[in-house]
Amino acid sequence: MKTPLFIVYQHRATRLHDDLRLEIGGVLASWAVPKGPSLDPGIKRLAIQVEDHDLASADFEGVIEEGGYGAGPVLVWDCGWFEPLPRPGETGSAAGMLHEGVLDVRLHGRRLNGRCSFVRMKGRPGQWLPITQEGNAARLGSDITVEQQQSVLTDRSIEELVEAAAAGTLATYRCRQEVE
Repeated sequence: MKTPLFIVYQHRATRLHDDLRLEIGGVLASWAVPKGPSLDPGIKRLAIQVEDHDLASADFEGVIEEGGYGAGPVLVWDCGWFEPLPRPGETGSAAGMLHEGVLDVRLHGRRLNGRCSFVRMKGRPGQWLPITQEGNAARLGSDITVEQQQSVLTDRSIEELVEAAAAGTLATYRCRQEVE
């Protein structure tokens, strides 16, 4: 059985932010996370749901050309797979939980591992809170986006990615290969 993919991109468009994507229903459900993910269960960072992305975009690490939507460098900060965790008595799919506004998952990535809940904020369309649950992924006081800034695929920083693109030495990497 194919496992659903999750990806966290570090993206410097208008400003540096992270993009979180979960493979649900044949597309990548997507959120912009201005301050990036947190491993501290006490920290709740805003995630703004944006349009779904095509699965083909999962393979992208590089620089979106000026004039294109989201122009700027994009690196794969983390990737892996996830499993939906229906609440007791539920048999819900990830798509069903997303529709209901509470999506509990276990992430299996290089940097993000463990339980996470995505909770839609009441009265605020498109705004969610990704919350790390207690467990093996939780690290109090950690700011993993500051501690880890390189691509999990190439070990490059955003600046090194921009330099490689300018030099014409960027290769294509496939996240799906990382998780299969």
